[in-house]
Amino acid sequence: MLQHALLSVSSKAWRELSCPRSELRLDLTLGCGQTFRWRETGDGHWTGVMGGRVWTLTQTDDTLWYHVYENQDNHGIRRVCENDPGTEPAGSDKKLKCVSEVKQEPDEKGIEMPSVQDSTEEELLRDYFQLNFQLENLYKDWGRHDDHFRQIARIFTGVRMLRQEPVECLFSFICSSNNHISRIQGMVERLCHSLGPRIATIQGTHYHDFPTLQALADSGVEACLRNLGFGYRARFLQQSAQLILDAHSPDWLLQFRRASYEEAREALRTLPGVGLKVADCVCLMSLDKLGAVPVDTHVWQIAKRDYGCSSGNGQKTLTDKVHREIGDFFRQLWGPYAGWAHSVLFCADLKKFQKLKEQVDVQKKKIKSEEGDQVVKKGGTEKKKVRQLEDNITKKTITAKKVKLEKPPHSRKRRVKEEEQRE
Repeated sequence: MLQHALLSVSSKAWRELSCPRSELRLDLTLGCGQTFRWRETGDGHWTGVMGGRVWTLTQTDDTLWYHVYENQDNHGIRRVCENDPGTEPAGSDKKLKCVSEVKQEPDEKGIEMPSVQDSTEEELLRDYFQLNFQLENLYKDWGRHDDHFRQIARIFTGVRMLRQEPVECLFSFICSSNNHISRIQGMVERLCHSLGPRIATIQGTHYHDFPTLQALADSGVEACLRNLGFGYRARFLQQSAQLILDAHSPDWLLQFRRASYEEAREALRTLPGVGLKVADCVCLMSLDKLGAVPVDTHVWQIAKRDYGCSSGNGQKTLTDKVHREIGDFFRQLWGPYAGWAHSVLFCADLKKFQKLKEQVDVQKKKIKSEEGDQVVKKGGTEKKKVRQLEDNITKKTITAKKVKLEKPPHSRKRRVKEEEQRE
């Protein structure tokens, strides 16, 4: 049975890419709700599907390690899915084109050895994590303009913005409506298992590619997904896929990478189930709109609690107007990469990372304590100067009094004159 790759078991099965943790932290980037296809399959090892391939990623201090599994099989796209999400997809046995034509043999541990070096894999990885952006420089720039960000950034380093495939990003975030991360992950996995082609089976876990638009638009999809617990979202998924194919083209979403932010956002909002928040998520995480700031209740709370933003005060629901005002507030604060900066604060606000957040609070208290000590020290120095000044004044006063007492009450000329008058 094929095993999940572990760096400690066989380093020969891995390839490496220079990348310090300050530029990328896998646990924060893959676990903060940008993507829903990655799972931790070993200590610090993340396995997921990206670019039609199954990957396991891990990292050391200065290196990103990656292992790509051979595509084993493809059972086609299930047009009408079954109620049981654990059932294997039915269909043809047509084999997917593998990453490499070189035959790969598993080693004695059941882990596939890497194929001949394929630069495509490294390019995919660099593009997915957008490694052309220098994250440390961005952090410094945001910190210069934002004291709160600077404090958060001391602990939450390496939170990068992913560049995902637009169809996967769009339909994953349609699932996110009124939902939380763990439940969205489950829904996306069931969606892929039911409608996407199977790529590989590793330790009994079946990995599937994301469904195509044609599979999502099938007339039986809504009923299928309702049976899988998607609720009202099932209709939005099917209708959005159908609308894209009928009114546009399969590549329609990709064209918005070259369009303006406003044009892309408004086009996305024409799709069923896509509001401002979902549109901004897709713009930021797959369409290269780096200034898009997705605003949900978490971000709204951050704006009010940590920045004193008064937009929407007194309102119980997040309106489009408040969404735009908060987005504009953060864009003015952080500049053209506001969406990236927002993801750091969003990550720090998640319950799953509260232990890290507590470290931020400890550092805040330490900084306040040090600042207080400096004030006390400065105050003590000022008091010492005042006391010295008072002592000097006192000494001068005493000296003056002493001189006055020692001085003769009358001058000699005046005394002679007084004597002559008495005579």
